[in-house]
Amino acid sequence: MIAIVDYGLGNVQAFANIYKRLNINAVLASTTDLLESADRIIVPGVGSFDWAMQLLARAGLRDTLDRLVKVERRPVLGICVGMQMMARSSEEGDEAGLGWIDGEVKRFALGPDNGLMLPHMGWNDVVPVDRSSLLEGLEDEARFYFLHSYYFVPGRDNYAIATTDYGGQFACAVQSGNCFGVQFHPEKSHSWGIQLLKNFAAV
Repeated sequence: MIAIVDYGLGNVQAFANIYKRLNINAVLASTTDLLESADRIIVPGVGSFDWAMQLLARAGLRDTLDRLVKVERRPVLGICVGMQMMARSSEEGDEAGLGWIDGEVKRFALGPDNGLMLPHMGWNDVVPVDRSSLLEGLEDEARFYFLHSYYFVPGRDNYAIATTDYGGQFACAVQSGNCFGVQFHPEKSHSWGIQLLKNFAAV
């Protein structure tokens, strides 16, 4: 079963609906009991880094998530701000991140001078740079929907499993052991997103 962490951010029902259509068991998890019963976990997120971290703390799920991910090594997928929360820190705020993947979150250095604006919003190409079960079937011309002004900088180059170009290449998907993160929104990305979520159910 997949637990979609319901801590007050992200379109959690969209993920549940996709998994229902795929006939894959998934639940919205707002309690530790539901998290404990899952063999995979999705951490969605939108908005600011500090607000997301504070909401997760208020939901009382942090300690259980840390244990399930870091000790029991259950597969976890962070999405958008949920991916950024996996880092050690973010330039967007003062809160410490979860630290599940070594890295930090930085703001794009973009503006009118280079013809690119923030946020990075809309469809963009995602190019796999390392083999990962999360990206099976997405090797050719995969496009995903983005909405963000900050990006994940992995502590090791080999954590990046896919990149996107927006004023330069950045890691739009990362993996370290049982921890996966994607900056884009698979729940808004049609068949490509459905394939990725299906892949996560099998990692």
